[in-house]
Amino acid sequence: MAAKLQKKRLPDMLLEEGLVTREQLAECVEIHRVTGQSLPTLLVEKNYLSEENLVITLSENLGIPHIRVANYSIPKEVLNEVPEALARQYQMLPVSITGEVLTLAMADPLNIMAIDDLHMVTSYQIEPVVAMMSELKAAIDRLYGGDAAETLFNTLSSGAGDKTDDMVEVEAPGDEVEDVSALEVGAEDEPVKKLVRLVIFNGLERGASDIHIEPFEKILRIRYRVDGALEEGLAPPKALQSNLVARMKILSGCRIDEHRLPQDGRARMRYRGRDIDFRVAFLPCKYGEKVVLRVLDQGSLTLDLDGLGFEPQPMSVFREALELPHGMVLMTGPTGSGKTTTLYSALHRLNQVDTNIVTVEDPIEYELFGVNQVQVQQRIGFTFAEALRQILRQDPDVVMVGEIRDGETADTAVKAALTGHLVLSTLHTNDAAGVFPRLIDMGVEPFLVQSSVALAAAQRLLKRACNECKEVINVPQDVLERNQYKPFDYIEKVNFVKPKGCSKCKDTGYRGRVAVVEAMLNWPELQPLVLQRRSGHEIKEMAVKLGMKTLRQNALAKAAKGLTTLEQVLEHTIAD
Repeated sequence: MAAKLQKKRLPDMLLEEGLVTREQLAECVEIHRVTGQSLPTLLVEKNYLSEENLVITLSENLGIPHIRVANYSIPKEVLNEVPEALARQYQMLPVSITGEVLTLAMADPLNIMAIDDLHMVTSYQIEPVVAMMSELKAAIDRLYGGDAAETLFNTLSSGAGDKTDDMVEVEAPGDEVEDVSALEVGAEDEPVKKLVRLVIFNGLERGASDIHIEPFEKILRIRYRVDGALEEGLAPPKALQSNLVARMKILSGCRIDEHRLPQDGRARMRYRGRDIDFRVAFLPCKYGEKVVLRVLDQGSLTLDLDGLGFEPQPMSVFREALELPHGMVLMTGPTGSGKTTTLYSALHRLNQVDTNIVTVEDPIEYELFGVNQVQVQQRIGFTFAEALRQILRQDPDVVMVGEIRDGETADTAVKAALTGHLVLSTLHTNDAAGVFPRLIDMGVEPFLVQSSVALAAAQRLLKRACNECKEVINVPQDVLERNQYKPFDYIEKVNFVKPKGCSKCKDTGYRGRVAVVEAMLNWPELQPLVLQRRSGHEIKEMAVKLGMKTLRQNALAKAAKGLTTLEQVLEHTIAD
């Protein structure tokens, strides 16, 4: 249980002692109210109050001792009871442990939240004593190894130059959002906080979609997923692992005392003038907790279906499907293939004043104005199927279901499509034709599948050839024929390219990615095949006869335009 302190407010103490004026106090209280910054810290920083007078006032009025921690020696086992991230966040230092009582030096012993948080983490009764802020900060740096973190930060950031002036760190959504564009080194910045900022900043600078922090026996590895491939980055020493993970948990609103179970959270950062959300996942591994941050950059989201660069055939059937009053539009493809971006672009096109759109997502990745977005809560039984049943009572015109994962969700989505709603969702199959047998395997009757599915599409992301270093090449005709290439009447000039590698693309030959899609309407000729439970291969053969262009064909069209390479086509698509 937290220590009981006298119920006396700091402003009253200071006014009674005549240490500050009412005007000075009102100014700092207003800043504290707006920014959340500690009131004692504000008073000292503005030189309205000396640290010595603050410590003496708190000690005498609260009846607690004050100590000097500048050269205090604290056993390692005592330090280990309080995570460094928590010590820095609340400016506190464990001094000693006697039985079930932990003596805690604090700059602000009136901070009941800090005492309660530490009690929850350690289960000790907390006995606060008061100490000077400057001495506490120096002692935390000295005892927790903050100097090493500072050195590491300077090493990692060397060469970053003025670029680091454009990034800022973020707190959990709902708190004040820091600006991550400002990595300038300030005297009051905590070293671990700087290191976390820098790891994230480097990922954003590289254009990473995911940031991996991976613990191994003797090292801590940082990797960034850029254009679909993981690449290694500079990493802090193993000794700072627990502090970095704890800081990540604080940012994402997760429990810092939970190390055995996976946790999920969200954080927000400001970078180059825009807010960026992160989905943060913690996974216990053999040598610590692995952390993966999924970057959800709304500023880079393309909400223009025409701007996604689909080939003419899939683009035309997409437009046709989105004009239907009801039915299911299903996107398939592996994780990270851009399915969600395509669905959001479709929603953007459908988002009109006279259209009621509701989504069910897990999690909500991007916020869309004018769209009612619902977050699934699996732990309390609010599943996709249950959420979908509830929103059908909200008079929707268009419904988006983040993913059809099970038979119950599939059945509910099919019924929604049959009762006059346009339903958009994703499904895991290898190609567009696989949607029909997959739904049947989930327990949906074939006659319901053939009546409800309006469009099935499969999507992949191919690496885009770097415009700075790609060069046009001649591909032998037999190679093209072997890879099923056929001339495209809408491509005037065929330019197959080969990337050389340059400084712009870091010698990889690729910069960015390009989407490739195959899309098929539920043409009448396909419906007997669905009713007869025919295989996806047979359905695909018929769709091709009816005019569908396959993933391989659309990918070859991208290569013929010089947007990607034949190597990427062969890596991400299969022969038809």
